[in-house]
This record gives sequence, C-alpha cells and structure tokens, in this order.
Amino acid sequence: MSIKVLPPEVTSKIAAGEVIERPASVAKELIENSLDAGSSQITVEVGEGGVGFLRVADNGCGLSPTEAEIAIRRHATSKLSKLDDLEHISTLGFRGEALPSIAAVAEMDVLTRDEGSSAAACLHLEEGRVVSREKKSRPVGTTVTVRHLFRNFPARLKFLKSSATEAGHIASLVSQYALAFPEVKFEFIADGRISLRTPGDGDLRSAVAEVYGLDTAKKMLEVEGAAEMLYASGLASPPSVQRSTKSYLSFFVNRRYVRNSSLAKAVETAYEGLLMIGRHPVVVLNITLPPEEVDVNVHPTKLEVKFRNNQAVFRAVVKTLREAQEKAPVPRVGAGEEDALAGQLWDSWTGTTGQLPPLRMVGQLSSSYILAEGEDGLYLIDQHAAHERILFERILSQRAANKPVIQGMLEPLALELTPAQEQVMQRSDKLLEEFGFTIEPFGQRSYLVRSVPAVLNGSNLLETLKELLDELGSEQDASKRDIKAAQSLACHSAVLAGQALDADEMSNLIRQLQQTSSPRTCPHGRPTMIHLSSTQLKKEFGRAG
Repeated sequence: MSIKVLPPEVTSKIAAGEVIERPASVAKELIENSLDAGSSQITVEVGEGGVGFLRVADNGCGLSPTEAEIAIRRHATSKLSKLDDLEHISTLGFRGEALPSIAAVAEMDVLTRDEGSSAAACLHLEEGRVVSREKKSRPVGTTVTVRHLFRNFPARLKFLKSSATEAGHIASLVSQYALAFPEVKFEFIADGRISLRTPGDGDLRSAVAEVYGLDTAKKMLEVEGAAEMLYASGLASPPSVQRSTKSYLSFFVNRRYVRNSSLAKAVETAYEGLLMIGRHPVVVLNITLPPEEVDVNVHPTKLEVKFRNNQAVFRAVVKTLREAQEKAPVPRVGAGEEDALAGQLWDSWTGTTGQLPPLRMVGQLSSSYILAEGEDGLYLIDQHAAHERILFERILSQRAANKPVIQGMLEPLALELTPAQEQVMQRSDKLLEEFGFTIEPFGQRSYLVRSVPAVLNGSNLLETLKELLDELGSEQDASKRDIKAAQSLACHSAVLAGQALDADEMSNLIRQLQQTSSPRTCPHGRPTMIHLSSTQLKKEFGRAG
C-alpha cells in the first residue's frame, strides 16, 4: 500500500464532517459568526428540520465583496493572525472553517453587505465551489441560506433523526444563545411558525421568561459572585423550582455556550440536600475569566472547553450558587398576587440574614408537625425533616473540625456483614472513623463496634450501620460519600413522624433549625416546612381587605 496525499475535495469533506454533525451544527456556526459581527438582531429560520432549508440573517457589520470571497476559503478568519492569539481568544469563532465546511456538504448562498458597499454581494456555492456571483439589495448585515444538507452524503443522513427532533436541537441552540446574549433580539421560525422571539432588552430575566416561561423567570434567584480571577453571574432556581432532567442547566464561559461535566457537577454539589434525588435545578450561569485561563480549542465544534484551574472554577461556582440559595423563600400554601405584602416581609428577612424569621411554637399536629407563628403567618414544620437538617449540619461540622462527638459502648457490639458490606467496610474504614465509629475485625465478616457517633443514641445501632454501608456501596462518586454518610446518620437519628414532643422539645427544635445554613429543606431536598401567610388566612376566612 502506497502512501499518498489526499486531494483537496476529500480533505475538505473530512474537515466538514468534524464540524458539521447535524443541522444544529450549521446553525451554531452561523449564529456565532453573526454575534461576532456585532449583530443586535438575529433570525434563524428552518424547514424540514434544517436539512431541507436553514437560514440565518443578521444586522451585523457584514462583509465587502472581496471579504466575502475570502471568507468561504478554509482557515480564513479575521480573529487570529499569529500563534499567540490562540491563548487570548475573545471571539466565538476563530477557526475559519464554518462557511467552507457548510459549503462542502450543502448548497449555500451568502448575501452580505458592509457599510462601505453600495450593494450586497451574493455568492451561490455548490460542493464547496462558487458557481455564480451577483449583486443584490440588502441592508448592512449578512444572510446565509443553506439547502439540501448532506444530500450527497446519504450515510450521514441516515444518522439524523426526524425533522421535528432536528428542529428541536436547533430551537435548543437558539434558546441557549438567547440566554447568553439577552441584549440581542433572537427570532426562531420553524416551518413558517414563530417558535421563539426574545425582546433583546439586555435583561436576562426577560430572556428566561421567553425560553422557560414567565412563572419560572419570576422565581429565579440572582447569582453574582467573584473568586480569584473568576466572576460568575446569572440566574438560578430556588429549590421549589426543579426539573426531572439536566437539560435546564445552561453554562456560558465568556458568553460561549459550552458543555462541561465539572460545571454540571458543581451545580449538583451546590444543590446537594436541597433537591430530591433525580431532580435538577434551572441554572443560567455565565463565567467570566481571562481568555488565557480557558482553552476553547479542544474540540472541533468548540462546545467543550478546558479550564487551566478546574478546581478553582468548581469551588467558585459552588460558593456562588449556595449564596444565592440563601435568598430562597419558604414554600407558601395558596400563594398568589394577594401575598405581595407577606412576600415583601419574608424577603426583608431572607435578604439580610439568610435564615428564618423569628418563630413562636404554638403546638403539634398529628404528632408529626410543629405549628409555629411568625409575624407573616403560620409555619407548619415537619419535625423529622427539620431534625434531619439540624443533625446533618452538626455531623458535617464535627467532621470538618475533626472533632466527632463519640458514644463509647459499655460492651462492644458484634456486627455480622454480608460479603458486599464487608467490601464497603474495608474501603470505608477511614471515613467511618472520621464520623465517630470505632470498628475492629473479629473473624470472617465479623466486627466489633466499640464506639459510634453520639447522634445515634437510642437508635438500632447495628441496623443503622448496615444500612449506612449499603448506601455507601451504592454511591459511585467518591467525593459524595461523606455527604451520603451524613445524610444516612441524620435520617436514622432524627425524631420520627408520629413521635409526641413536649413544648420544650418543640421550641428547642425550632431554635436549632433557625441556626442552620439551609433551614428550608432536609438533607435529601424535601421541604422542612410550608408557610400559610396572614393574607391568605384572612382571605380564606372572608376577612381580606
């Protein structure tokens, strides 16, 4: 077999295959070009899922006829001039592969005019070559129309989904850039129907309202924080607003839409204990940092990025999102527009302290719920969930200080384990010791328990320890095993629903809950309380107004 250099028409199609995976890839490249051109209005129109027809029109700076001819060549770009520029990329596009890659796998028309031209240049390309040139009328800006994507590549067409699915991918992409650039007016039209239209007023909450709905936008919390060289800003949902998938997590790095597993994990860590397992928040987060601190050149489609200091970014995102959660209100029963006054009172408390307002114990309902009175109404507190939160934070605090409160056994307890539990025990011995367990081997799959965390006093110690090992064994992420252990210990140690409490016990539980950092949810994300406002009470009794 002889080695030979591939002809240009082959190499161009190979390069196009790396950049253009589906119609959404075309839309992404063209939208990024429009944003780099300083556009304040971008319209994306598709037909047949973008395979038959896709058009992106903008009011950016446009190109002169000469520049238009250069732009359709491979590696032609205005963003880079020397190798060092790769370390300081501040634009969305920079490879110079968008237009030639698209032209290699589809028919393409480029209609563009800059401020200095009296008419717009119009180029029609087929199989990567210009087949006609015209002059047409157009305001300053650029329109790129793509037809018959992958028509000459049936193998690639087979991998595409239905037209509706492909249009959905494009709609999602347009939505992401509408969130990244709220000052730009975006319009998405699918098969002649307007699917999305943002105001372009510069208000992120307005863009969220158009993408996710007005109700969600109203509830979102402001996110803003700086750490080291990083600045994070955006909106994040309170625990009361949650979704079943991670598709509502939007990350932008220097306003570039990216996918990054570390950022997703940071969000998961920040909401640990605030959401039920399997539930996820709505987050729109833009991370600003010096261009040299992030590598955007690690993937042909530029969707993935690599941080120079990944751990610093992770810590900053977790810290910023947790600070935002301190402003999240308690869920209200029947909350509506009539509760505006009560909401203002609640906000005055959470905005200054991040804790609960002063509460006075009233009594107990069904031996499970504590009734408490506040200045803004009635609070129903789930005694088990509230005690879980108290113990969870106490356990983690003691572990962080390396000072677990330990209860020694007068007589050691004999512990028999399954083979699976023994494997977990052997790899978790140090973790268990940090939480206050002293456990010694005593034969095959047998152990002696000589001390346990003091919070376990009065519970079934051996069954609790076995369940803890089962839960640690089910957690594949080593970084979460300490949280899992604290959750399990708190759950098994907390007062139970159906357990009668006296007045002192209830008052003490309320006081301790007020001192926690996240009093509104248990460690598993369930609410510890609900709120019935004074306004709502008056309304229900016909005393409103």
